[in-house]
Amino acid sequence: MKERCIVHILAAGLAFTIGGAAHAFPHVVRPGETLAEIATRVYGNPKMESVLAGANFLDVQGGSAPVPGMRLEIPAPAYHRVSVGESWPTLALEWLGDGKRADVLARLNHGVAWIPPVEGQEIQIPYVLTVIAADGDRMDQLAHRYMGDANRSWELEAYNGRKPSSTGAIPLKHGEVVLVPILDLTLTEEGKRELHIGTEQGQNVAGRALDAQRRADGELPVVLADLRAGRYVEVVARGNRVLGSGELTKVQLASVHRALLEAYVALDAPALAAGACTAYRTNDPSAKWDPAFVSPKIRNACAGAVAATRDH
Repeated sequence: MKERCIVHILAAGLAFTIGGAAHAFPHVVRPGETLAEIATRVYGNPKMESVLAGANFLDVQGGSAPVPGMRLEIPAPAYHRVSVGESWPTLALEWLGDGKRADVLARLNHGVAWIPPVEGQEIQIPYVLTVIAADGDRMDQLAHRYMGDANRSWELEAYNGRKPSSTGAIPLKHGEVVLVPILDLTLTEEGKRELHIGTEQGQNVAGRALDAQRRADGELPVVLADLRAGRYVEVVARGNRVLGSGELTKVQLASVHRALLEAYVALDAPALAAGACTAYRTNDPSAKWDPAFVSPKIRNACAGAVAATRDH
């Protein structure tokens, strides 16, 4: 028991000092609760019990079960709103401790490391589990235990700056520290509520803006399809619903307002068209108004918006 406590304290400190983005909220075990039940409630996946066990060092020295009244740390992803000039390498350095981990951060957020994220985009930061290797541990075993696939051992080797092996079957040294990014960790609505109760910043950490931005990415193609098909009422309804869904990026806002501008012009609503044009140009100051591609009605609506702004 004494050795287990020492390992627990050591690993808890390492989680914050070796580039691990450790984010968690507390949970007190209730009578009859198991790790699988907790994982199902907060993640929607009972297999995540291995992550709960690893984060709370319940798998050390052969493992131990949680008991009523025990305080567990429930791992959770964190979220960050991208600022001007930030890139995946700078964000990886800040959040994951090494700019070379940019590819991990970019892939998690459906990007690529060499194309910077969009200003205002909310990105997800993975929870990084700190594992202290025991005798006989191998990378492929850790990948299977915490990532669900032994073939992902190469990801662990790359993340930890190790020379890649063909199978990940090379034994680790006793006490060696391995960082395991948990990329598929998402909270259920119940998990988000529990996080909000357990942390002062729960509402921000729960990634509400990220949810809104991802929903917008799914809705925008539909808005544009409605626009091309001349379904202008549907464009107005869906476009305004997207705008009200949460904090979007400037690129997303510009796309929605541009679609609304065309729809309002087609519906002969000049005041609303002027407002949409103002919002469009605010979010995309570089917008071009080439007469060869922009109809006179749209240019007139935007001319009125510019005049109204000057008069004001």
